[in-house]
Amino acid sequence: MKVWLNGKLVAEGEAKLSVLDHGTLYGDGVFEGIRVYGGRVFRCKQHMDRLYESARRIRLTIPYAAAELVDAMDEGIRANGTAEGYIRLVVTRGAGTLGLNPFKCSRPNVFIIVDSIELYPQQLYETGMAVIVPRTVRPPARMLDPCVKSLNYLNNIRAKIEAIDAGVPEAILLNECGNVAEGTGDNIFIVRDGRALTPPAEAGILIGITRGVVFELAGKLQIPAEEVDFKPQDLYAADECFLTGTAAEVIPVTRVDDRTIGTGEPGPVTRKLFRAFREYVASGEW
Repeated sequence: MKVWLNGKLVAEGEAKLSVLDHGTLYGDGVFEGIRVYGGRVFRCKQHMDRLYESARRIRLTIPYAAAELVDAMDEGIRANGTAEGYIRLVVTRGAGTLGLNPFKCSRPNVFIIVDSIELYPQQLYETGMAVIVPRTVRPPARMLDPCVKSLNYLNNIRAKIEAIDAGVPEAILLNECGNVAEGTGDNIFIVRDGRALTPPAEAGILIGITRGVVFELAGKLQIPAEEVDFKPQDLYAADECFLTGTAAEVIPVTRVDDRTIGTGEPGPVTRKLFRAFREYVASGEW
Protein backbone atom coordinates (compact mmCIF):
# COMPACT_ATOMS: atom_id res chain seq x y z
CA MET A 1 0.00 0.00 0.00
CA LYS A 2 1.12 3.54 -0.79
CA VAL A 3 0.31 6.27 1.73
CA TRP A 4 0.32 9.99 0.96
CA LEU A 5 2.22 11.72 3.77
CA ASN A 6 2.96 15.44 3.83
CA GLY A 7 3.16 15.78 0.07
CA LYS A 8 4.77 12.46 -0.88
CA LEU A 9 3.63 8.93 -1.63
CA VAL A 10 5.54 6.46 0.55
CA ALA A 11 5.32 2.76 1.30
CA GLU A 12 3.04 1.92 4.24
CA GLY A 13 6.01 0.86 6.38
CA GLU A 14 7.73 4.18 5.76
CA ALA A 15 4.75 6.35 6.73
CA LYS A 16 5.93 7.50 10.16
CA LEU A 17 5.10 10.33 12.56
CA SER A 18 6.86 11.56 15.68
CA VAL A 19 5.86 10.00 19.00
CA LEU A 20 5.46 13.62 20.17
CA ASP A 21 2.69 14.28 17.65
CA HIS A 22 -0.30 15.62 19.56
CA GLY A 23 -2.58 13.49 17.41
CA THR A 24 -1.10 10.48 19.17
CA LEU A 25 -0.55 12.06 22.59
CA TYR A 26 -3.92 13.78 22.94
CA GLY A 27 -6.16 12.84 20.01
CA ASP A 28 -5.65 16.39 18.73
CA GLY A 29 -6.56 16.41 15.07
CA VAL A 30 -9.36 15.86 12.59
CA PHE A 31 -10.17 13.36 9.89
CA GLU A 32 -12.60 12.31 7.17
CA GLY A 33 -13.65 8.83 6.08
CA ILE A 34 -14.50 8.96 2.38
CA ARG A 35 -15.76 6.40 -0.14
CA VAL A 36 -14.25 5.64 -3.52
CA TYR A 37 -16.67 4.41 -6.16
CA GLY A 38 -15.58 3.72 -9.71
CA GLY A 39 -12.16 5.16 -8.94
CA ARG A 40 -13.70 8.50 -7.93
CA VAL A 41 -14.06 10.29 -4.60
CA PHE A 42 -17.70 10.24 -3.50
CA ARG A 43 -19.22 13.58 -2.46
CA CYS A 44 -15.77 15.14 -2.42
CA LYS A 45 -16.78 18.77 -1.81
CA GLN A 46 -18.96 17.92 1.19
CA HIS A 47 -16.15 15.94 2.79
CA MET A 48 -13.62 18.71 2.18
CA ASP A 49 -16.00 21.32 3.56
CA ARG A 50 -16.54 19.26 6.71
CA LEU A 51 -12.82 18.60 7.17
CA TYR A 52 -11.91 22.28 7.00
CA GLU A 53 -14.84 23.25 9.24
CA SER A 54 -13.74 20.68 11.83
CA ALA A 55 -10.20 22.10 11.71
CA ARG A 56 -11.47 25.67 11.98
CA ARG A 57 -13.45 24.84 15.12
CA ILE A 58 -10.32 23.60 16.92
CA ARG A 59 -8.05 26.33 15.47
CA LEU A 60 -6.02 23.86 13.44
CA THR A 61 -4.63 25.27 10.20
CA ILE A 62 -4.44 22.63 7.47
CA PRO A 63 -1.19 23.30 5.57
CA TYR A 64 -2.69 22.44 2.18
CA ALA A 65 -5.49 23.90 0.11
CA ALA A 66 -8.54 21.71 -0.42
CA ALA A 67 -7.69 21.34 -4.12
CA GLU A 68 -4.24 19.98 -3.18
CA LEU A 69 -5.78 17.36 -0.93
CA VAL A 70 -8.25 16.36 -3.63
CA ASP A 71 -5.32 15.87 -6.01
CA ALA A 72 -3.53 13.88 -3.30
CA MET A 73 -6.52 11.57 -2.86
CA ASP A 74 -6.67 10.99 -6.61
CA GLU A 75 -2.94 10.27 -6.57
CA GLY A 76 -3.43 7.71 -3.81
CA ILE A 77 -6.31 6.07 -5.67
CA ARG A 78 -4.18 5.67 -8.80
CA ALA A 79 -1.09 4.49 -6.94
CA ASN A 80 -3.07 1.79 -5.12
CA GLY A 81 -5.19 0.81 -8.12
CA THR A 82 -8.36 1.35 -6.11
CA ALA A 83 -11.67 1.24 -7.99
CA GLU A 84 -13.91 0.57 -4.97
CA GLY A 85 -12.58 1.48 -1.56
CA TYR A 86 -12.24 3.83 1.37
CA ILE A 87 -10.07 6.85 2.12
CA ARG A 88 -8.96 7.96 5.57
CA LEU A 89 -7.72 11.57 5.39
CA VAL A 90 -6.10 12.64 8.67
CA VAL A 91 -4.72 15.96 9.89
CA THR A 92 -2.83 15.91 13.19
CA ARG A 93 -1.71 18.91 15.23
CA GLY A 94 1.92 17.92 14.67
CA ALA A 95 4.88 17.23 16.97
CA GLY A 96 4.97 19.30 20.13
CA THR A 97 5.81 19.14 23.82
CA LEU A 98 4.59 16.87 26.61
CA GLY A 99 1.95 19.42 27.49
CA LEU A 100 -1.48 20.33 26.18
CA ASN A 101 -0.56 23.65 24.55
CA PRO A 102 -1.34 23.06 20.85
CA PHE A 103 0.41 26.24 19.76
CA LYS A 104 3.80 24.79 20.69
CA CYS A 105 3.37 22.17 18.00
CA SER A 106 5.26 22.31 14.74
CA ARG A 107 3.62 22.08 11.33
CA PRO A 108 0.53 19.81 11.23
CA ASN A 109 0.91 16.40 9.63
CA VAL A 110 -1.42 15.24 6.87
CA PHE A 111 -1.70 11.68 5.64
CA ILE A 112 -4.08 9.86 3.34
CA ILE A 113 -4.71 6.11 3.41
CA VAL A 114 -6.53 4.48 0.48
CA ASP A 115 -7.69 0.97 1.30
CA SER A 116 -10.73 -1.32 1.32
CA ILE A 117 -13.35 -1.49 4.07
CA GLU A 118 -16.25 -3.72 5.08
CA LEU A 119 -17.80 -2.42 8.26
CA TYR A 120 -20.56 -5.04 8.40
CA PRO A 121 -20.99 -8.48 6.79
CA GLN A 122 -22.89 -8.31 3.49
CA GLN A 123 -25.55 -10.72 4.77
CA LEU A 124 -26.77 -8.10 7.25
CA TYR A 125 -27.80 -5.82 4.39
CA GLU A 126 -30.40 -8.45 3.47
CA THR A 127 -31.43 -9.74 6.89
CA GLY A 128 -30.92 -6.67 9.06
CA MET A 129 -28.65 -6.24 12.06
CA ALA A 130 -29.00 -6.24 15.83
CA VAL A 131 -27.79 -3.30 17.94
CA ILE A 132 -27.87 -2.26 21.57
CA VAL A 133 -28.40 0.93 23.52
CA PRO A 134 -25.23 1.05 25.65
CA ARG A 135 -24.62 2.49 29.11
CA THR A 136 -22.11 4.90 27.54
CA VAL A 137 -23.75 8.28 26.86
CA ARG A 138 -22.86 10.86 24.24
CA PRO A 139 -21.17 13.88 25.90
CA PRO A 140 -23.00 17.21 25.70
CA ALA A 141 -22.00 19.41 22.77
CA ARG A 142 -20.67 22.04 25.18
CA MET A 143 -18.13 19.44 26.35
CA LEU A 144 -17.19 17.77 23.06
CA ASP A 145 -18.49 19.38 19.86
CA PRO A 146 -20.03 16.60 17.71
CA CYS A 147 -19.60 18.78 14.62
CA VAL A 148 -15.84 18.26 14.93
CA LYS A 149 -14.83 14.93 13.41
CA SER A 150 -11.85 14.67 15.71
CA LEU A 151 -9.28 12.00 16.43
CA ASN A 152 -10.72 11.70 19.96
CA TYR A 153 -13.06 8.69 19.53
CA LEU A 154 -12.86 7.24 23.04
CA ASN A 155 -16.59 7.80 23.68
CA ASN A 156 -17.45 5.88 20.52
CA ILE A 157 -14.93 3.15 21.33
CA ARG A 158 -16.37 2.60 24.80
CA ALA A 159 -19.83 2.14 23.28
CA LYS A 160 -18.39 -0.15 20.60
CA ILE A 161 -16.81 -2.34 23.29
CA GLU A 162 -20.23 -2.67 24.93
CA ALA A 163 -21.70 -3.74 21.57
CA ILE A 164 -18.96 -6.33 21.03
CA ASP A 165 -19.45 -7.66 24.57
CA ALA A 166 -23.18 -8.02 23.79
CA GLY A 167 -22.41 -9.93 20.59
CA VAL A 168 -23.72 -7.28 18.20
CA PRO A 169 -21.87 -5.03 15.73
CA GLU A 170 -23.17 -1.60 16.72
CA ALA A 171 -24.44 0.52 19.61
CA ILE A 172 -26.86 3.46 19.51
CA LEU A 173 -25.89 6.14 22.01
CA LEU A 174 -28.28 8.38 23.91
CA ASN A 175 -27.51 11.97 24.82
CA GLU A 176 -27.64 13.58 28.27
CA CYS A 177 -31.39 14.21 27.85
CA GLY A 178 -32.09 10.55 27.20
CA ASN A 179 -32.83 11.12 23.53
CA VAL A 180 -31.38 8.93 20.77
CA ALA A 181 -28.25 10.47 19.24
CA GLU A 182 -26.35 8.19 16.84
CA GLY A 183 -24.30 5.04 16.50
CA THR A 184 -20.58 4.71 17.13
CA GLY A 185 -19.93 5.32 13.44
CA ASP A 186 -23.35 5.81 11.87
CA ASN A 187 -26.38 8.06 11.90
CA ILE A 188 -29.73 6.47 12.73
CA PHE A 189 -33.19 6.73 11.16
CA ILE A 190 -36.46 5.22 12.31
CA VAL A 191 -39.55 4.86 10.16
CA ARG A 192 -42.95 5.55 11.65
CA ASP A 193 -46.16 5.66 9.59
CA GLY A 194 -44.11 5.91 6.40
CA ARG A 195 -42.02 8.86 7.65
CA ALA A 196 -38.24 8.63 8.01
CA LEU A 197 -37.13 10.35 11.22
CA THR A 198 -33.58 11.11 12.36
CA PRO A 199 -32.18 13.07 15.32
CA PRO A 200 -31.28 16.73 14.72
CA ALA A 201 -27.81 18.21 15.12
CA GLU A 202 -28.78 19.43 18.60
CA ALA A 203 -29.10 15.80 19.75
CA GLY A 204 -25.31 15.58 19.68
CA ILE A 205 -24.61 14.02 16.30
CA LEU A 206 -22.15 14.37 13.49
CA ILE A 207 -24.02 15.50 10.38
CA GLY A 208 -23.22 12.58 8.11
CA ILE A 209 -22.62 12.89 4.38
CA THR A 210 -24.59 9.70 3.67
CA ARG A 211 -27.35 10.97 5.97
CA GLY A 212 -27.66 14.00 3.69
CA VAL A 213 -27.78 11.81 0.58
CA VAL A 214 -30.62 9.80 2.14
CA PHE A 215 -32.59 13.01 2.72
CA GLU A 216 -32.15 13.86 -0.97
CA LEU A 217 -33.21 10.39 -2.10
CA ALA A 218 -36.20 10.38 0.23
CA GLY A 219 -37.37 13.62 -1.38
CA LYS A 220 -37.14 12.10 -4.85
CA LEU A 221 -39.05 9.02 -3.68
CA GLN A 222 -41.67 11.19 -1.96
CA ILE A 223 -40.84 9.65 1.41
CA PRO A 224 -41.35 12.28 4.15
CA ALA A 225 -38.08 12.74 6.04
CA GLU A 226 -37.48 15.05 8.97
CA GLU A 227 -35.28 15.73 11.98
CA VAL A 228 -36.95 15.07 15.33
CA ASP A 229 -35.87 14.10 18.81
CA PHE A 230 -37.01 10.67 19.92
CA LYS A 231 -36.54 8.37 22.90
CA PRO A 232 -35.43 4.74 23.10
CA GLN A 233 -39.10 3.81 23.50
CA ASP A 234 -39.78 5.33 20.07
CA LEU A 235 -36.90 3.33 18.67
CA TYR A 236 -38.27 0.09 20.13
CA ALA A 237 -41.74 0.82 18.77
CA ALA A 238 -40.60 1.93 15.29
CA ASP A 239 -41.98 0.28 12.16
CA GLU A 240 -38.46 0.19 10.70
CA CYS A 241 -34.96 1.32 11.54
CA PHE A 242 -31.79 1.77 9.52
CA LEU A 243 -28.31 3.25 9.85
CA THR A 244 -26.40 5.43 7.40
CA GLY A 245 -22.69 6.13 7.12
CA THR A 246 -19.78 6.39 4.74
CA ALA A 247 -18.58 2.86 5.50
CA ALA A 248 -22.01 1.40 6.33
CA GLU A 249 -23.88 3.07 3.44
CA VAL A 250 -27.54 2.19 4.24
CA ILE A 251 -28.10 -0.87 6.46
CA PRO A 252 -31.31 -2.09 8.13
CA VAL A 253 -31.66 -2.66 11.86
CA THR A 254 -34.14 -5.35 12.88
CA ARG A 255 -33.40 -5.73 16.59
CA VAL A 256 -32.53 -3.29 19.39
CA ASP A 257 -31.56 -4.77 22.75
CA ASP A 258 -34.12 -7.56 23.24
CA ARG A 259 -36.79 -5.92 21.07
CA THR A 260 -37.69 -6.87 17.51
CA ILE A 261 -38.19 -3.85 15.26
CA GLY A 262 -41.33 -4.02 13.13
CA THR A 263 -41.71 -7.43 11.51
CA GLY A 264 -38.13 -8.40 12.27
CA GLU A 265 -37.17 -7.97 8.61
CA PRO A 266 -35.98 -4.92 6.64
CA GLY A 267 -39.07 -2.82 5.91
CA PRO A 268 -40.30 -1.33 2.63
CA VAL A 269 -39.04 2.21 3.23
CA THR A 270 -35.60 0.95 4.22
CA ARG A 271 -35.45 -1.29 1.14
CA LYS A 272 -36.47 1.57 -1.15
CA LEU A 273 -33.81 3.86 0.24
CA PHE A 274 -31.18 1.10 0.16
CA ARG A 275 -31.88 0.40 -3.51
CA ALA A 276 -32.01 4.09 -4.33
CA PHE A 277 -28.64 4.66 -2.68
CA ARG A 278 -27.01 1.80 -4.58
CA GLU A 279 -28.50 3.05 -7.86
CA TYR A 280 -27.33 6.58 -7.12
CA VAL A 281 -23.79 5.40 -6.45
CA ALA A 282 -23.79 3.28 -9.63
CA SER A 283 -25.03 6.23 -11.72
CA GLY A 284 -21.88 8.23 -11.00
CA GLU A 285 -24.00 11.42 -11.07
CA TRP A 286 -22.74 12.86 -7.82
